[in-house]
Amino acid sequence: MTLTPDPERFLSELHALRHFGASGIGKGVVRPAYSEADIAARRWLAERMDAAGLVPRFDPVGNLFGLAEGPSLLLGSHSDSQPEGGWLDGALGVVAALEVARAARAAGGPPISVVSFQDEEGRFGVTTGSAVWSGTLPLEAADGLIDHAGLGFAEARGRMAEIAGDFVDPGRFRGFIEMHIEQGPTLDTAGEHIGVVTDIVGIRDMRITFRGQQNHAGTTPMQLRRDAFQALARFNAEVNDAFRNVVTPRTVWTIGHVALHPNTSSIVPGRASFSMQWRDSDPDRLGRMEAIVRETADRVAGEGGLGLEFGPLLGLEPVAMDPALRAALEAAAESVAPGRWRKLPSGALHDATNVARLMPVAMLFVPSIGGISHAFEEDTDEADLVAGLQVLAAAVDRLRLQARS
Repeated sequence: MTLTPDPERFLSELHALRHFGASGIGKGVVRPAYSEADIAARRWLAERMDAAGLVPRFDPVGNLFGLAEGPSLLLGSHSDSQPEGGWLDGALGVVAALEVARAARAAGGPPISVVSFQDEEGRFGVTTGSAVWSGTLPLEAADGLIDHAGLGFAEARGRMAEIAGDFVDPGRFRGFIEMHIEQGPTLDTAGEHIGVVTDIVGIRDMRITFRGQQNHAGTTPMQLRRDAFQALARFNAEVNDAFRNVVTPRTVWTIGHVALHPNTSSIVPGRASFSMQWRDSDPDRLGRMEAIVRETADRVAGEGGLGLEFGPLLGLEPVAMDPALRAALEAAAESVAPGRWRKLPSGALHDATNVARLMPVAMLFVPSIGGISHAFEEDTDEADLVAGLQVLAAAVDRLRLQARS
């Protein structure tokens, strides 16, 4: 018997999940990790897993597993969102996994387990939940992480203590497939329905702080100022220039969060703290970029008479997808969307990067309309959502047949 997922049930549950943390603007959601909306959504997902014949299990950091009996293939993604996020992002992969698990159960196998990892969006770190589960990040180190508002990870995960159990043994899973929206323009621009991921880029992320001298904005001469914001502005210009001979067209870097102190109009900023993140598929290039970041910041601070602090360097290495799992997705894509799919790399980070430390992994993309993600406007045509579901189910079916042969 082939796997036959129910598209209407899949879409209905996907829209139901959207209402947890609905922004009131389009289909957008506000469901950051450990927020009331996030925890409520996870409780709802646990109920749906139970109804599907899976055993729901929360681990100490809030990762939610729906476990099939015995060794199984793991499918899923994450259900937390950015502070202003889209309704699909990782939620798509979780709900699609749940529907495929139901279809597999109805077909008599193979056993499929489902996961919604916690804090993939990096409220506290980099894909925190899967990083802890995979052993990439020790729990003790994770507990020392603090979000932009000053909330600690240990306190945040304590909000789920009453439903948390032990960590799930990764040894019970034979592999992991993550379905996701592309979060980029490639598939949408090309008019294609499916992307099969070849590899996921690596990432480096750190916090940098310039410490100058807070002073009066009207009476302090420009040549005497130790302005922390001006140091940040100079750093931004100089690091962009210094990267020029190192990067490729696929390399990206971002200063995405800036905090000035005291952050008022009539005071020269005495402190500028900001995030610095860069991504590339070459570990050596990531290392060279780190050296440039540190050297540039040190020079700017020294020449401006400012103090300089570097936070912990967080990051993950580039990961290639497993050939066997990827081949099953490629064959399934051709059967569902003949000639309307492609192989492509992922410039976004995903939980699959961490899980690859433990087992074979692969990823499947559907288009993002206009290439928009991490925004309330994020959306995908429902026909493409269903096509992705069908490819995921067909790939699982192929893997089942291969295992029997």
